[in-house]
Amino acid sequence: MFNRQVILFLVSQNVSLFGSAVVAYAIIWYITLETSSGMWLMLTTICSMLPQVFVSLWGGVWADRYNRKVLIMLSDAFIAVSTLALAIAFWSGFTRLELLLAVSVVRSIGAGIQMPAVNAIYPQLVPQENLTRVQGINQSVSSVLMLLAPAVGGVVLGTMDIAWAFMIDVVTASAAILILRLIVVEKVERTEEPASVFTELKQGVRYAFGNRLLKGIIICYAFSFFLITPAAVLTPLMIERSFGGEVWRLTANEIVWTAGSFVGGIAVSLYGNIRDKILAIALCLVAFGISFTLLGLAGNFALYLLVMGFSGFFMPVIATAETVFIQEITKPEMMGRVFSIIQIIASAAMPVAILLFGPLADVVSVEILLIVSGALLAIVGVVYHATNRRSERPLL
Repeated sequence: MFNRQVILFLVSQNVSLFGSAVVAYAIIWYITLETSSGMWLMLTTICSMLPQVFVSLWGGVWADRYNRKVLIMLSDAFIAVSTLALAIAFWSGFTRLELLLAVSVVRSIGAGIQMPAVNAIYPQLVPQENLTRVQGINQSVSSVLMLLAPAVGGVVLGTMDIAWAFMIDVVTASAAILILRLIVVEKVERTEEPASVFTELKQGVRYAFGNRLLKGIIICYAFSFFLITPAAVLTPLMIERSFGGEVWRLTANEIVWTAGSFVGGIAVSLYGNIRDKILAIALCLVAFGISFTLLGLAGNFALYLLVMGFSGFFMPVIATAETVFIQEITKPEMMGRVFSIIQIIASAAMPVAILLFGPLADVVSVEILLIVSGALLAIVGVVYHATNRRSERPLL
């Protein structure tokens, strides 16, 4: 199951993830504490995610056309350089919030190139029968680092200049590139003749929406990411307004979520296989819906943290089930394009949602938004299972 190639790849990606998470927390908390504005959180979310939508149009095609390892290394380098420039600007006294938005756009472009290649490369490194277990272990390792990331981000933001948080990402991205150089990944052999980027993109779209199971999970992604947005983006604002604006509260919010995710990742890796992935996805969505509704009803911070930790348990379960399911039912030469479509849907859904929920958060309470979106998310899970449970897997 694990060999040198797999171990080095997991180490490189989790090192890179840790640095990116520290920067992400630092930026969102800095803006939250500086503005206490749903509008600014809306702008931050749009700048962090929307560029991925456009870049992923090409990212998936490139992941199927070129060496995926090289794409991952180049995108990590692109992100590291932009983050280094941001740190230098802050140290020079140029600390405008608009600069954070601009660098978020640049980092999002790099992610749009990187993520389709990362998701598509796993079947080249791991046998299909071990994909679920490896993804579960990867989720557990990621959760440990994500448990540390908000703590590190909170310490840096509370005791030092925010620019030092940016430098953590520069160091981790550089380390990830050096580690990734040590593995060998060949370009995927393709049966069709090379075509233009737009032609290959259209081929990917036709393939994805012509596959009933892929079509179902793409639609599920769109609705679920839209409805997860209030819990994913606006909970720091809810904490600041309802419980207090101390950095430790924002840190605790992320830590308990990640602790729950760690336990969920361990459960997936020990179980080793999720046989009915459609049912697992549906149950996780229902669980998210119930827990997000309870977040909106929590009357004190301790109860809020308890529910947040419970909801975090289901993240590695649904992430593993969805990712492995897509990898199992997709042709290797179409993998990059299919994951780019998934990323486009996921990246577009949240910015579209925050255009609605961000301004609403300045009119009504975040608690109300959590209750309504949670109830609708549970319905999405029920409908997804009802409409896809009898679908047959297409031949690859």
